[in-house]
Amino acid sequence: MSLLKRIGATPGEAAATPAARPGGSTAAPRAPTAREDDTFNEIKLRVQNRLINELDPKLDLSNKARVRKQVEDAFQAILDGESIVLTRSERQRMFESIEADIIGLGPLEQLLADAEISEIMVNGPKQIYIEKRGKLIKTDVTFSNDEHVLRIIDRIVAPLGRRVDESSPMVDARLPDGSRVNAIIRPLALNGPTITIRKFRKDKLTIHDLVRFGSMSQDMADFLGACVKARTNIVVSGGTGSGKTTLLNVLSNFIPEDERIITVENAAELQLQQDHVVSLESRPPNVEGRGEVTIRDLVINSLRMRPERIIVGECRGGETLDMLQAMNTGHDGSMTTIHANSPRDAVGRIETMCLMAGMDLPARAIREQIASAVQLFVQQSRLKDGSRKVTQITEVSGMEGDVVVMQDIFVFEQTGIDERGKIVGQLRPTGVRPKFIEKFETLNIFLPPNIFGSGDRFSF
Repeated sequence: MSLLKRIGATPGEAAATPAARPGGSTAAPRAPTAREDDTFNEIKLRVQNRLINELDPKLDLSNKARVRKQVEDAFQAILDGESIVLTRSERQRMFESIEADIIGLGPLEQLLADAEISEIMVNGPKQIYIEKRGKLIKTDVTFSNDEHVLRIIDRIVAPLGRRVDESSPMVDARLPDGSRVNAIIRPLALNGPTITIRKFRKDKLTIHDLVRFGSMSQDMADFLGACVKARTNIVVSGGTGSGKTTLLNVLSNFIPEDERIITVENAAELQLQQDHVVSLESRPPNVEGRGEVTIRDLVINSLRMRPERIIVGECRGGETLDMLQAMNTGHDGSMTTIHANSPRDAVGRIETMCLMAGMDLPARAIREQIASAVQLFVQQSRLKDGSRKVTQITEVSGMEGDVVVMQDIFVFEQTGIDERGKIVGQLRPTGVRPKFIEKFETLNIFLPPNIFGSGDRFSF
């Protein structure tokens, strides 16, 4: 019998209801109707509200097994006390939903558990999208209302000492597994509380994975690995969601174990494998508007921490000038990411962000800083079919007049689209041999012959 018909029934009446078809066969399960779903949600909300009121407000959520037992006992007591009769599957579904709301992230729990989902986008309570294999898909998962979404946002940001309210309607945070979270609420978000979660991969990618996925060729992988070992200053550029942080993580694996690395991020995402790593994270202002620590503050402070390499998760403001100065003053092998659609665009972006540092520098002086600090741009792109590739590896070779001179070493050339809608192309060398390659030999770093496709026979 449906949940709707069973609500007003006593336990005895429910037990007397036949549960099998004539002949003893069990009735096939069917999807609940919209009316039954509404009734289910109404009961669930009533039970959940009472459960929240009865549980200890200082419940220690760190011991999940103990909390689950307390929630389960209280849940059973409320169902018995109100004579609410549910089938086993309905009871299980309601308990799991309530448990997720009380000690988890509510409707988002099932999406976070799906390893194929890379991003979750909550556009108000009734519209949730996911990214899976590079494609955006609308889900049938929903929240009850705005307040439901706000509760989940509070559960994410509270352990980090952050808040979201009308006076501070935007917040960056991270989940315990490292996934990056951005939340923005009314009055700025007109559709209702909005959450964007960039999921954290549990399996750490290697350069071999990127080659296997077709994100780069083996020659590109060998070259980039050699550049990191040889302490080349690298900027990974690309658009939003193109995989810049993932590539930065992979490149960091080539840093030798005996070097001291300082990482600086807004929300800690980098997963460096080395032992000697100091991770720094910026901090927003408190309720009184005080106590803010910016990325720029941390980059400046990191210079006093005896770093051998500085890795900034993303340069987006005045800290860019400090990063360039660090690259120019004995911290070779430092790396960062920047939002840009091409290496040439990245130079312009760096120039603009250096001006945000508040120093009245002439354009030529900034370009000279870029030309002497950055040796390599690696362009990461998300293509129209959802795939992510390294589309350019470009050397900064100096200055000519007022212009930063650049030359492509590897490029991706699109040749067409196959019957499945996948972009077809090739990652190829341009034949250009980078100027900094000479120092590879002194460091006993050897690259395959003809890696740059020039036809020259050499090995380093």
